[in-house]
Amino acid sequence: MTERVFQLAGSCNNYPWGKKGAKSLAAQLCKKTVKDFEIKDDEYYSELWFGDYPDFPAKVLETGELLKDVLDKNKETLLGKKVIDQLDGQLPYLPKILSIAKALPLQIHPNKQLAEKLHAKDPENFTDPNHKPEIAIALSPFELFAGFKPLAEIQPVFKQVSALHPFVPKDAAESWNDETLRQVTRNLLKADPSTVKGLESALASTSKGDLGKQAYMLDLLPRLRDQYGATDPGSLVALLCMNFMMLLPGEALFIPADGIHAYLSGDIVECMARSNNVLNSGFCPPGERNDLDMFVDTLTFEPHKVEDMVLRHQKTRKGTFGKTEAYNPPIAEFDVLRVKLDTDEREKIEANEGPAVLIVTKGTGKLTADGKAHKLEEGGIFFVAPGVEVSFDTTQDLDVFMVVV
Repeated sequence: MTERVFQLAGSCNNYPWGKKGAKSLAAQLCKKTVKDFEIKDDEYYSELWFGDYPDFPAKVLETGELLKDVLDKNKETLLGKKVIDQLDGQLPYLPKILSIAKALPLQIHPNKQLAEKLHAKDPENFTDPNHKPEIAIALSPFELFAGFKPLAEIQPVFKQVSALHPFVPKDAAESWNDETLRQVTRNLLKADPSTVKGLESALASTSKGDLGKQAYMLDLLPRLRDQYGATDPGSLVALLCMNFMMLLPGEALFIPADGIHAYLSGDIVECMARSNNVLNSGFCPPGERNDLDMFVDTLTFEPHKVEDMVLRHQKTRKGTFGKTEAYNPPIAEFDVLRVKLDTDEREKIEANEGPAVLIVTKGTGKLTADGKAHKLEEGGIFFVAPGVEVSFDTTQDLDVFMVVV
């Protein structure tokens, strides 16, 4: 008989934007389950992956078998009819914990049509044909750039700072639209290093009074320069054109395919459609930047303000005792449930149509499912098959994030 609920071990990676040593929540949670995982004080630990994607795959904790291999052998039981018929017969999402110390590359994730073309042309760098919309849920104060500011906030700064005038198409000096913004973004990203350095100096010398409510740019500019130098065009695009956001723990946002973003600091739960495709344009060495024209031509300009990017969470009937909230992005692949319990509380989650993967980010307790009880501790990761009801009981305040189809 195939086990329908089992514990997983995730994989932690080491990108240089991650937090160092034990400061990394991703590393801390990985260590709780992977007992031979050693945290080194001088090493960066950026992401804990716990899906079946081949780059950093999860394994069954008890046997060491790859999650993907287990799913492939037991698709009807572990994935279910909906995933087999509608979602390519594989785990349709990729969950992670990120611990961020400095800006990730300024990036977009290509839509499905472009992803298929890039995968066919360059499968080594674009390893799947899928799109990658994603959500990010803050576990600590979380800073990021995401989406474009309203045009009414961008245009006045370009008028105020004379060094920026040449980057605006002449026929749009007085009246901007999204195509104006596309061309301005292209011009900034293609500026040579010395020009970028001069533009940053011109921006830095602008008085806060002249910038009004966007004076925060002058506080962020030295920080970005310290991280990536004074010649990276990502700083200009992020500061001048993009929304800067600070999310508090529990708050979330949705990034659509083709949505420009760069996470800046904090710890988050991140989940995306099953893909690892990315196009980079800044906050990285020039050799790691993708085709800038393709990047700019692919950009979406919706949403165009902070309020429309925030993903509201609300109580869901999936939690029998009212202790569960749901984050519901506008995509077919997944929702994220958050079960938050105080000591000696209980919650029951009704069975789902597809597979679920959950991670404990805080506390201890017990998971009961399919006739068995499992001990819950921080860092614990479990796979739950379709059709299986799950109960949680706490011995100490418990915080669980559960990705469901």
